[in-house]
Amino acid sequence: MKYNRILLKLSGESLMGNDNYGLNYDTVRHFASEIKSAVDMGVQVGVVIGGGNIFRGVQGASKGFDRRQGDQMGMLATIINAMAMQAVLEELGVKAKVLTAVTIEGVSEKISWRKAVETLEAGYVAILGGGTGNPFFTTDSGAALRAVEIGADLLLKGTRVDGVYTADPEKDPTATKYTNLTFDEAYAKNLKIMDMTAFTLCKENHMPIYVYDANQPGNLVKVLNGEPIGTLLQ
Repeated sequence: MKYNRILLKLSGESLMGNDNYGLNYDTVRHFASEIKSAVDMGVQVGVVIGGGNIFRGVQGASKGFDRRQGDQMGMLATIINAMAMQAVLEELGVKAKVLTAVTIEGVSEKISWRKAVETLEAGYVAILGGGTGNPFFTTDSGAALRAVEIGADLLLKGTRVDGVYTADPEKDPTATKYTNLTFDEAYAKNLKIMDMTAFTLCKENHMPIYVYDANQPGNLVKVLNGEPIGTLLQ
C-alpha cells in the first residue's frame, strides 16, 4: 500500500451528477463506494466536499448578498453535503462521522485536528465540513488545511478530468497531460489546480496533491496502489 492516510476533496457540483442542482443519490453512492473501497484496503480517509451544488458565496455576492454572509451560507451547504455522504457511507456499512468548523448541535461535532485524527484512528471516515469556518476561504483551502492538520500522506483532488493538462482538454484537443509536476512548475505555468491559498499551504507544508478522474469506478484504488492514472504535484 502506498498511502496510509488521505484527504479526498470533492466539489459540491460533482454530487449533482446529471442534475442541475442539489444531490443525486446515485452519484453520492458512487463516491461513497469509492471511499469504501479505500477503507477496505485499510486506508484512513478524510473527506472535504464543496457546497457549489447548493450555494456558493462568491456567486451570491455577485447577486447582491453580503460576501461574508454568503460564504457562511456556503459553509452550511457543505455540511448538508457532508451529512448526505455520511448517510450513504453508513448504508454501505462504513462508519463515518461529520466534524465541522461551524457546528450545528445534534448534527455535527466541532472539528479539531486531535478529534479528526482520533476519528480516523478509530476506523471512521472523517467528513470535514464547514470549510475553514471563515469567509473569503474556499473549500480547496479548507481541504489543504485539513490535509496538513491530520497529517495526511496525500491530498487527492477528484475531478472529471484525468489529471492536469497544458490547457483545458475539454476545449483544446491538442492539450497534453502532465504525469508529474513540482509546485514551482505549476506556479510558473499558471496552471489552475487549486486556488493560490490552498496551493501555497500545500507547497509550504510539503503536502503532495494528486489530481485524478473521480468519476470512473475503481480509480481511487488505482491511485492508492500507485498506478499513474492522474497527475502528482509535489
